[in-house]
Amino acid sequence: MKLYRLGTTRERERVLEGLDVDPGGVRIMAEKMETLWIMIRDLRTPGANILKQDALSLGADVAVPSGVITCKTERVDALLIATRSQLRRLIRKAAGQPFGLKKLAKELRGFLREEKAPVRIMGVLNANEDSFYAGSRFLGEAALERIEAMIEEGAAIVDVGGVSSRPGSEPVSAAEELERVKPICEAVKASRLYERALFSIDSYTPEVVEYALHSGFGMVNDITGASDERLIDLAVEYGAAYCLMHMQGTPQTMQKNPHYGDVTAEIDAFFSERLERCEARGLPRERITLDVGIGFGKSPEHNLTLLRNHRNFLRHGCELLIGASRKSMIDRIVSAPTEARLPGTLAIHLKAVENGATIVRCHDVAEHRQALAVWEAMAQAPEGEGA
Repeated sequence: MKLYRLGTTRERERVLEGLDVDPGGVRIMAEKMETLWIMIRDLRTPGANILKQDALSLGADVAVPSGVITCKTERVDALLIATRSQLRRLIRKAAGQPFGLKKLAKELRGFLREEKAPVRIMGVLNANEDSFYAGSRFLGEAALERIEAMIEEGAAIVDVGGVSSRPGSEPVSAAEELERVKPICEAVKASRLYERALFSIDSYTPEVVEYALHSGFGMVNDITGASDERLIDLAVEYGAAYCLMHMQGTPQTMQKNPHYGDVTAEIDAFFSERLERCEARGLPRERITLDVGIGFGKSPEHNLTLLRNHRNFLRHGCELLIGASRKSMIDRIVSAPTEARLPGTLAIHLKAVENGATIVRCHDVAEHRQALAVWEAMAQAPEGEGA
C-alpha cells in the first residue's frame, strides 16, 4: 500500500480524472476540495446569527464573537469557513434573508470566480533620470532598443513612464512629462510596435495619456486609482485597458507613517468604490486591472499582508497586477541594494501569481520569463512524474 498527500486542487482533479471518474463528478468533487476563509467586517448581529445557523446546516461554519447570540452589540466581525460547494448553497440561502444578508450574498458571489487569464510580463521603461532603479532608465535611441529587447525577452506589455513615483519624488509639469515620453510614443507609432506588444502609459496626466493613446498605446496605468475621471473617459474613448492602483497619499507623502485599520478590507472597499465609478462612466470591469500598490503608502507589514491575501481581490472580476520589482520591502527583509534585489523580487512575484496575479510588472523580463516557465511546469506536472 502506498500513500501520499495531494497538494493543489489541480493535482486532486488530475487524480480524479485518472481514476476515470465521470467528468460531472470531477466538477462536483472539485467544489468540495478548496476551503475558503472569508473575513466579513461590520455585519449586523442578527444577520451574523442567521448566517451561522445557515452555514452549520450545510456543514460550513461562521466564527463570531462570544455573546453574539444575545445581540449585545449592533454589529460584529465574522469569519466564514466553507468549501466552494457550501458557499454556493449558502449564497442562495442568504439571498432571501434580511439584516444585510441579501447584499452580502451578492458580494460573496465574487469569491466563486474561477476564471484566470494567462500570466503576462509587463516590462518597465522609464523615460526620466530619477526613477529608483537606474537599470530601468532609457532615453532617446536607447529607449527604443530596450523596448525591442524586452519584447524579444518575453514582455507582452511595455509600461512607459516619464515621471518617477518613488517615495519622496517631486512632480513635474505636464509639459515636461510629455516632452520626455513624446519621442517614445512617436517611435512606437512609426514602427508599429503596438502590433507586437501592448503598450501602457504610466501616467495620471490627461494630456500625456491622450497623446500616448493616440500613438497606439492600449493601456492606462494610473497610480492614483482613477482620482481624475478624465483618465477613465480617455480609456473609454480609445477602447483602452485601465490599470487602477491603490495609493495612500501621494508619492511625496505616501511613506510617512502609512496606517490602516485593516489594510486588506480598506483596499478592497477602495476597489469596490472605484470600480463603480469606472462602470458608471462606461468602462467595463473586463477592461480593468487592479493593483494593490505594493510600497505605495504601505509599511512592509502591510505589503506582506496584501501578498498573503492577494487572491481576495479576484472577487471583483478583474485581472490582478503585481509590481514589487526591486522595491525596498525586500531590503527590509534581507538587506540588499536595489541592484541586488532580483531574487527577492522573483520570490514575491511567484507567490503573487500563485495567489491570482496575471500581470507581473518587472524590470528583469528574461529572468521572469524563465522563473514563470519553471513555476508553471511544476504546477502542471503530474504527481510522481520524473524529470
